[in-house]
Amino acid sequence: MLDLLQVLKEHEANPAKKKIFDNHYSDIILVFDLDPQDPRFSPEAIISMAEYFTESSDNGKLYLNYPMVESFYHMNSIPDLSFNSYVATMDELRQGSYKSNVKKICRIPYKNFATTKNETDIIIMQNLDKARNICDREDFITDTDLILRKQLSALIHDKRLYVLCTCVFYIRDYNPSLLS
Repeated sequence: MLDLLQVLKEHEANPAKKKIFDNHYSDIILVFDLDPQDPRFSPEAIISMAEYFTESSDNGKLYLNYPMVESFYHMNSIPDLSFNSYVATMDELRQGSYKSNVKKICRIPYKNFATTKNETDIIIMQNLDKARNICDREDFITDTDLILRKQLSALIHDKRLYVLCTCVFYIRDYNPSLLS
């Protein structure tokens, strides 16, 4: 069994920061970017991580952002009626233009993006709605394994990913009463 906190502690060079890993944590949340343009990208490794990190109070819960954390900001407005149609192509990821494309359409600097609870709730709900559309589901269940399979299929067959920020699903998964 992997002790994630111990692994992180072993890799931390700063002695003051190492002490953080001695604390007790009830949940471990892992937020990763898919980053399929990285030469070390491995669908098998991502699937293995997703199968292992399934519960925040055990080994940890993995949330993947497609293609990266900028997916949170990838909106022209809040709400954005076109959000469900947004994709990131492998060409723009390889060329490094995805981040700059997002900056062109959203409010910048990022600290000005979602400035109210209502705006943040809208962003979360739009990502949840898009996840249901990706998975072709009517219910409110977020199946992160199915999302990953659909995203990898789109990547392999169409050389694109649906823009989706799943790290915001933590709120829906663990404290849905925070959403309006």
